[in-house]
Amino acid sequence: MWQEFKAFIARGNVLDLAVAVVIGAAFGAIVSSFTEDLLMPLVAAVFGQPDFSNLFVRLGPVPEGVDAGDYAALKAAGVPMFGWGAFLTALINFLILAFAIFLVVKAANAAARRKQEAPADPAEEIVLLREIRDSLKQR
Repeated sequence: MWQEFKAFIARGNVLDLAVAVVIGAAFGAIVSSFTEDLLMPLVAAVFGQPDFSNLFVRLGPVPEGVDAGDYAALKAAGVPMFGWGAFLTALINFLILAFAIFLVVKAANAAARRKQEAPADPAEEIVLLREIRDSLKQR
């Protein structure tokens, strides 16, 4: 069983997938930081809120001792809320990530098309046979 597992892991597809997962996770972190640290503060400045992810509509009563304006505290206390600010942040994260992946796939498809359209260099044997044919024609 160990040998089969080693053969499975050593296959190129598994290694490529592992690299893609690690790079994808790192890219997701970059997109999250871009959205939360750069983009959303600009959006929050337009709306006049210092923290856009704290925008919510409370749907239930607030328990005693819980700050009614603190989204995280209300969420931890189990208060039903419509957290549209956090959802909008996650949605913008997704759209940025999806667009970036779209651009990468589009570039890869264009490169594959160019490679497919480019004439391949003939094999060395074919070039040699053509030279022999041309030299025989000249005689």
